[in-house]
This record gives sequence, structure tokens and C-alpha cells, in this order.
Amino acid sequence: MAKKKPKQADNTIAQNKKARHDYHLGEKFEAGVVLRGWEVKALRNGKGQIVDSYVLLKDGEAYLLGTHIEPLKTVSTHHITDPTRTRKLLLNKRELAKLHDAVAKEGQACVCTALYWKNHLVKAAIHIAKGKQQHDKRATEKDRDWDREKQRLARQHN
Repeated sequence: MAKKKPKQADNTIAQNKKARHDYHLGEKFEAGVVLRGWEVKALRNGKGQIVDSYVLLKDGEAYLLGTHIEPLKTVSTHHITDPTRTRKLLLNKRELAKLHDAVAKEGQACVCTALYWKNHLVKAAIHIAKGKQQHDKRATEKDRDWDREKQRLARQHN
């Protein structure tokens, strides 16, 4: 009898839900994140936050700023830890050029929307984004509320 593989848990480490509210998200990129050992251990324990994070493009490289990884108490005794340090993103030259061209346009930004596991590596989901106006945010909320109400009505009907 063949053994079944255990159901794999969700591979998402952290999400930036605020980015979906504040920006119109465009093209998506997947980038590797350069981390130290204690940061990987902390992420495995769910100690990562990317709420106010964004991507800085400088000297032909991409960096993730504003990410907060809380060090574990057992690790912080023998390492100098900086929870909000700047982390380098690993992208190829073609992707970096696309990001740089998009950010050079006025009103465009590059934001990180999620950190997740891909096999044993930590990856970042990066989007080219354009800021929303206040009326766009209200319209999005109104649409979301209406969709929720439609689902409620459909459940009650069935």
C-alpha cells in the first residue's frame, strides 16, 4: 500500500494586504531574498511582517526596505540582530530593467505584496503598482461589500 503524502500547509509567510488597498497592482515578479540564518528561523516561526515594505531600486540592484523580522529569543543572544535591515532581492537583469523603467514613470512604485516559501527558499512577490486615489479606494470597498452581500444572499437562497 502506498503512503499518501501529508497535505502541505499554506506556504505564505506574510502578506501585505495594505498594498492591495492602496495601489492598483500591475505586473508581478518573483524575487529571491538574501537572508541570514536567524532570519530564516524566525520566518519559519512566523515572526515576519511586510506591512510597510517597499522595493528600492539603486545602482542596478533591488532592495527590500521596511520588512520587519522579529529575532527569536534563543538566537538573539549570540548574534547582533537588526529586525528592519535592508535586504537584497535577487532578480535577473531583464527583470531589473523592467522594474527600473516602470518606476521611472511618474506615479508608479514597486511594492512587495507577499513573502512565501518555494521549496526551501524564501521568495518575495513584487508588483509594479500605481497609487489609488481616495475615490478609487471607496469604490473598491463598495464592490467588495456588494460581492460579500451577494454571497450571503446566495447562501440564504440555497
